[in-house]
Amino acid sequence: MPENPNQPREYDAVLGGQNPPTYAAVLGGIQGIKKRLSSPILEVRINALSDALNYGEKGLDLVLQALQDESIPIKIAAYSLLKNRQEAKVKQQLDNFLPFFEFEVVTVDIKGQINSRDRYYARFFTEDLGNGIKLDMVAIPGGSFLMGSLKTEKERQDWETPQHQVTVQPFFIGKYPVTQAQWQAVAALPKINLTLNPNPSCFRGENLPVENVSWDEAQEFCKRLWEKTGKIYRLPSEAEWEYACRAGTTTPFHFGETITSDLGNYIGVQIYREEPKGIDRKETTPVDNFPPNAFGLYDMHGNVWEWCADPWHNYYHDAPKDGSVWIYGGDNQYRQLRGGAWCYYPRCSRSAFRFKAAPNSRYPCMGFRVACSSPWDL
Repeated sequence: MPENPNQPREYDAVLGGQNPPTYAAVLGGIQGIKKRLSSPILEVRINALSDALNYGEKGLDLVLQALQDESIPIKIAAYSLLKNRQEAKVKQQLDNFLPFFEFEVVTVDIKGQINSRDRYYARFFTEDLGNGIKLDMVAIPGGSFLMGSLKTEKERQDWETPQHQVTVQPFFIGKYPVTQAQWQAVAALPKINLTLNPNPSCFRGENLPVENVSWDEAQEFCKRLWEKTGKIYRLPSEAEWEYACRAGTTTPFHFGETITSDLGNYIGVQIYREEPKGIDRKETTPVDNFPPNAFGLYDMHGNVWEWCADPWHNYYHDAPKDGSVWIYGGDNQYRQLRGGAWCYYPRCSRSAFRFKAAPNSRYPCMGFRVACSSPWDL
């Protein structure tokens, strides 16, 4: 039987009446807004949120309720509508709400060809360092993962074993390695234990990672930031760093079985699997130059080595299972570095690869990113 063109369909907007279709957008009044907000169609619900603000306090309450919606796009839409409003009840709710950012995650096959592109969201907060310099801290959800490398992983090292399960508590970590602009802002803060050179880097640029900084100096940076903000800033534990880098993956790189110089900054003329040779940039690159992982973190593979809090251990025997800093039994003459660098081979950028250096070492390939114990319920 042919469809009656005058009969409203299931998702049509209608003028009201006694028996509208189940998910139709009923035009008119706060009841119409509520009806549209029950639609399974995301676009209908987002548009309804925008229209809700035309209906005074009742409409505002509906937008506030949407901050708790299960749908991330709905939460983001509600936050966007509310973030500049001045009502006390709005400010109160937004004080406890972490905004989201959206990004694209790519994965590659063994030949380095992109085989998927997916949209992801992550929560974050922004620390104001003054003079327009910001530090974005990304929320990392708690969870369990296998730390270390499989016996079958290409170019694995003995010190990446034994692979073991670790359960990590929620925390925050820098969206990017600390930049030179961020370093300069914190270097200008009052001294705690060490004097910080405001311009230690060999390659200069505000959005380039700070490098040529020691573990001791990275610790001073964290202490100054802690003193300024009241939040517990620190270097990540080695387990936290690997968990954050993997972002739920088990492959050698969070991109997949291999990496290319279109995805990271390393000695790209060297190959890891079957990808084509890339380029050797011979210098650092801006921290937002390559795609992020599924947690929304950039530059986890290559660019600069990143200091972790832990002293060096030759193996993972008796390593903590809770993701904490592994203090006992380690060699305090050395500290952990992770992630590879612009002047190292691709194998060194693997998620599981471990490196060590004396805590007072400074090289143009050594930087860091900060972690923060969570002041929010994640």
